[in-house]
Amino acid sequence: MKMIKVEDAVGSILSHDVTQIIPGEFKGRLFKKGHIIKEEDIEKLLSIGKEHVYVWEPVEGQLHENDAATRIADLVVGEGVSLSDEIKEGKVDFFAARDGVLKIDKDNLFKLNSVGEIIVSTLHNNTPIKKGEKIGATRVIPLIIDEERIITAENLIKEKIITVAEIKPKKCLLITTGNEVYKGRIKDAFLPVIKQKLGYYGSEVIRQVILPDEKERIIEEIQKGLAEGVDMVICTGGMSVDPDDVTPTAIKECGGELVTYGSPVLPGAMFLLAYHGNTPILGVPSCAMYSKRTVLDLVLPRVLSDERLTIDDIVEYGHGGLCLDCKVCTFPHCSFGK
Repeated sequence: MKMIKVEDAVGSILSHDVTQIIPGEFKGRLFKKGHIIKEEDIEKLLSIGKEHVYVWEPVEGQLHENDAATRIADLVVGEGVSLSDEIKEGKVDFFAARDGVLKIDKDNLFKLNSVGEIIVSTLHNNTPIKKGEKIGATRVIPLIIDEERIITAENLIKEKIITVAEIKPKKCLLITTGNEVYKGRIKDAFLPVIKQKLGYYGSEVIRQVILPDEKERIIEEIQKGLAEGVDMVICTGGMSVDPDDVTPTAIKECGGELVTYGSPVLPGAMFLLAYHGNTPILGVPSCAMYSKRTVLDLVLPRVLSDERLTIDDIVEYGHGGLCLDCKVCTFPHCSFGK
């Protein structure tokens, strides 16, 4: 520490808290240890009788918490992420710079937080995010940190840890199957649900086809939609294992690559995912008609961001894949799918 005159302290870093006392009214901290003294602070310090302050003298190989936090933020933040305007007390907040899906490199996040004296905390990986939403933060623990610790982190982390994958609007073909709907015995309830979920992300159903439980006709309509160049095909109805539910078979036989039929998610166990080239084909189980949240809510934003999901991606949903069907739904800020 070094004692200097208050008038000469602009730009210096306080090495101690400064207390203000107003008799009968207030006693508390005016400036916190680590505060960088500004021109407007001089009169405040003089008004409480402070003509000298103790400040931190820069030492080679050491960094102030704010400088270290800036370097950590630069290290971890990637595309689609913005930083807080102010760096305060060694902390930088991260915000979504666009609508999308939050992507966290969990392995590298673990490595970084294992370095010590620096931390990065985030929301869960694969959380759907709106622009401006807070998604994470970094904090340097000590006021002054050895630069070698920051260098260690910089040598350890070679890829950005936090990004927001952009969700891109898509045009979807909806194929609804079921003899009871096709013959008019009941009204289709899938269309408004699918339109609402797609619309939330700026996508749309450009056409709906209602078909009987006939495999060949389902295959024909899927192939027709693919030939038309739709961005995605969603099939609803006929997704169970009953003998007359042929939608899964039709999707499997339409010429695409099956990723999974079945998911460790409730509601949504009978979910199917396939790809025909780069076009995703989703088989959505009946629970999507009446449950507030299902496997579709977990998979849809990732598909809309052009992420090609694998069987491992689906299997990982088993941990956190149970929706509690809360009276007040807070998804995606809940345990579902995390």
